Amino acid sequence: MNTPHPVVPVQQRQLLNDFDLRTMWRVIKHRKWRIITLTIIVSMLATLVALSKTPIYRASTTLLIDPQKSHIVGIEPINLFTQHKEYLATQFALLKSRELIQRVVRENDLSEHWEFRPKNKEKPLVDWVKEFDLAHILPIALPEAPPPVTPNREALIRAAADSLMARTSIAPIGGTQLVKVHVEMADPELAANIANALAQGYIESQLEARVEMTETSKNWMSNRLVDLKNSLQSSERRLQEYLENENLVDLDGDITTLSADSLSGIGAQLTRARKDLASAESQYRQVKSIDRNDIRRLSSLPAVLANPLVQQFKSEKARAESRVQELAQYYGPKYPKMIKAQSELRSATESLRKQVEQVVASIERNYQLARANEHSLNSIYQENKGEIQDISRKEFKLRELQLDVDTNRSLYNVFLNRLKETSATSGLNTANARIVEPAVVPTVPFKPHKSMIVAMSALLALIVSVGMALLVNMLDNTFKTSTQVEERLNLPVLGSIPLVEKRHIKALSRLFLEKDEKRFSEAIRSIRTSVMLSTSNQPKHLLVVTSSTPGEGKSTLASNLALSLGQMKSTLLIDADMRRPTVAKNFDLKPGTPGLANLVAGNAEARECLQKKEGIYVLSAGSVPPNPLELISSPRFGEVLEALRKQFDYVVVDSPPLQAVSDPLMIASHADMLVYVIKADDTPIEQVEAGIGQLLQKKMRISGTVLSQIDINKAKHYSYRDGANYDEYLT
Repeated sequence: MNTPHPVVPVQQRQLLNDFDLRTMWRVIKHRKWRIITLTIIVSMLATLVALSKTPIYRASTTLLIDPQKSHIVGIEPINLFTQHKEYLATQFALLKSRELIQRVVRENDLSEHWEFRPKNKEKPLVDWVKEFDLAHILPIALPEAPPPVTPNREALIRAAADSLMARTSIAPIGGTQLVKVHVEMADPELAANIANALAQGYIESQLEARVEMTETSKNWMSNRLVDLKNSLQSSERRLQEYLENENLVDLDGDITTLSADSLSGIGAQLTRARKDLASAESQYRQVKSIDRNDIRRLSSLPAVLANPLVQQFKSEKARAESRVQELAQYYGPKYPKMIKAQSELRSATESLRKQVEQVVASIERNYQLARANEHSLNSIYQENKGEIQDISRKEFKLRELQLDVDTNRSLYNVFLNRLKETSATSGLNTANARIVEPAVVPTVPFKPHKSMIVAMSALLALIVSVGMALLVNMLDNTFKTSTQVEERLNLPVLGSIPLVEKRHIKALSRLFLEKDEKRFSEAIRSIRTSVMLSTSNQPKHLLVVTSSTPGEGKSTLASNLALSLGQMKSTLLIDADMRRPTVAKNFDLKPGTPGLANLVAGNAEARECLQKKEGIYVLSAGSVPPNPLELISSPRFGEVLEALRKQFDYVVVDSPPLQAVSDPLMIASHADMLVYVIKADDTPIEQVEAGIGQLLQKKMRISGTVLSQIDINKAKHYSYRDGANYDEYLT
């Protein structure tokens, strides 16, 4: 009987997980008139605001800015704008500079125009009091208001310049050298005039800057030219003095040129002599290393072998030796041919020896001559070296002075020519910008975009109202549909009871019997069917009905469910809420009728306590004891319930609210079925979860839940299951 319900943890899901598109649409549909009303109100307010706004006109002047600038001097200045973008960005800043803005304000007398005049401040409280002659009723003397401060002209000009600067914008046209100057004002004609004045003022300021720069450059170049002339004269004087003091001619004279050529020639001769000496010494050392009598080795030296006669005599000797060797194979030494060949060999050998000795002697002489020549040239070079070095130093100093003269003369000529050019063209100055398209008087306001303001306000109001509706729905932590109950509590929903028009509690307890409440009656029958199907395998049933808090409709459900079960089975309705009993009043029982408390206490018999009403038996709470929990917790209470279960097919017990007292926990321990009533769109979800959690902790089996007092029209927007209307079918 007390089989515990399987404990399933409650899923703490996020609100957005349960908030699908269909739910969103139903919420919006439910609150559509509020959304539409808010949107219309905001649109009307936006229309009034847009109509009250002063129309602002925009006038635009198009300028062409050329970054190519002609320089006063031919030498490129340092730190010029090397990039086109940097130059244009600088010109854009100049177009909106305070100096240019104030110049336009002064030239057009904008400080007196109504758009640029400072707004009049509100009168001090003292002035209002004095104006209405209320000072005499005040107990204190009112201070004198300070005299109004009249701003001077410069302050007005600065204020007008600030205002005009805020109304002016610079918009370059991408990929071109064109730029638009926009001026926004309430006066379209003045806006066009100011736009053109800004462009023209920019061009004039550039021309003035160029003229000023030209004059400054002319003055600077004139002063610089005097300094350059003095420097040139000073350098020429130093050059002439040096030539005279050193008794020199200029660089093209014969003295410096002859000395340099002489030294260069001696140096070249000395170099060749040293090279010849090295070659002769090498040959000499080769000859000296070999004995004079060793003709064979001497004739093999490269220096000796290079002599043509040596080569010839050596060849003749080789042929003679070959002839002797050939004849020696056939003849003896005294054979005439052999004797002749031997004689030729001796003659060739002697000739070779003499020629080699001559060549060796020649090598020795060449070495001595080369050595003497090198020594002689070296002596001459060393003798003239000091003199040549002195002449070279003078030549270097002379060239240095001459270079100084040439440099000063070149700079002087450059500045003199540029000064003449600048003076000749000083009256011709061109600006780096020109007006391509002057501003025309605009005919259509630039802002405000009234239709856009109204449309955006309406759209924003619609979005905000829809968002607020969805947010309110998301923040609402009550159950609205049976599906929400099943998903959140993981418990079956036996049925849902529609909300009926406000009636007396007595009428609600027997509403099932009224024929005009077919929707309510059919809901009770659906719950009865769910109960009977859940208990079809048991002959006797004790059903306990409870809720979280009072006013959720548990007593109404218990009474009407008992009446519906009474139409099919023998049924007993027990009022176990001894703290706030309602059954006796709802079923018109006489005061003092004994009930459950009397039966459990043993003060009355069952036949005295049971009253038959509307086809069922009713057991009221009876005489309320001072401590109902002690009575319900007694063993006698369980015995009474067991005895009553055996007499009836269904025993429906109206239990107290779970969050109010702990009586339902004791009553539910005897139940075969436990039905938990939840008031739709009222009871907080956390409170329901807390109550069901208490029952599950006590191992109580919860058979199902009932969602009561559902507003059918409102439920249509949340669930087709609870919001379906079958009135036509039930008629």
